[in-house]
Amino acid sequence: MNRRLVLAVIAVGLLVGLAGCTAFFGGIDDEELDREQEYGDLRDSDADVAIDVEDGSLISSGEFRAVYDLDDQDELSLYRSNIYTDEAMDIHSVRYWYPNGTEVTGSELDIEQGQSSTEVRVPDGNGTIAFSGDAGRTTFSIQAFAEGSYEVTLPEEHRTTNILFGDVSPSGYDREIVDDQEHLYWEDVDSAISIRYYLTRDVPLFAGLAGGAVLIGAVGIAYYYRQVKRLQEKREEHGLDVDIDDDSNDGPPPGMR
Repeated sequence: MNRRLVLAVIAVGLLVGLAGCTAFFGGIDDEELDREQEYGDLRDSDADVAIDVEDGSLISSGEFRAVYDLDDQDELSLYRSNIYTDEAMDIHSVRYWYPNGTEVTGSELDIEQGQSSTEVRVPDGNGTIAFSGDAGRTTFSIQAFAEGSYEVTLPEEHRTTNILFGDVSPSGYDREIVDDQEHLYWEDVDSAISIRYYLTRDVPLFAGLAGGAVLIGAVGIAYYYRQVKRLQEKREEHGLDVDIDDDSNDGPPPGMR
């Protein structure tokens, strides 16, 4: 192959690769950053960080909305942790309010997404930042990206109090039910928040299924026991039942005495 042609192919490949890297690391699409979302209810919270978790479905994950009242913090490094590594958090519907109340959308902010984190830089570290992202169907976890008090509101009719189905970490929180929604409040958070919750109507359903399984098992055992007894009776009727006595104390067997 012609040497110039080989060099040209390599150059084109490098340009394509660099373009792909730029697209991957350059940030999130402006349409996603500016997507419509309502944050007014969360901005009214007394907590420094207010988070609302919305319910998912059998085929789709839930979603969360979060509002951070920043305290001299002009950058957030957003990520999710798993067993192996940290991954950049996908966010959308980003809004920022200056201390005077002026609002700007996410595309007007400095937001870059890498492999391990999504970096959000705001023009004033004492403003308010809001964004949305994915949550699990029955779980929610988020790192403590900012210091201060936290309030997390769960979907309607969902709870964390049943020891089998619910769990909240870290401890030291206050719990309150308002309009059938569970609110969890921490005075200060310096570690990741992790919540496992359940739909209240699922508990009696599970109890009914468990009771049904126990009942079916009991019926099966009773049937098996009855069949064994019937077989034993038939053997006795035909003289096939042999009674084996314990002769261990009668000395050695015949022929060896």
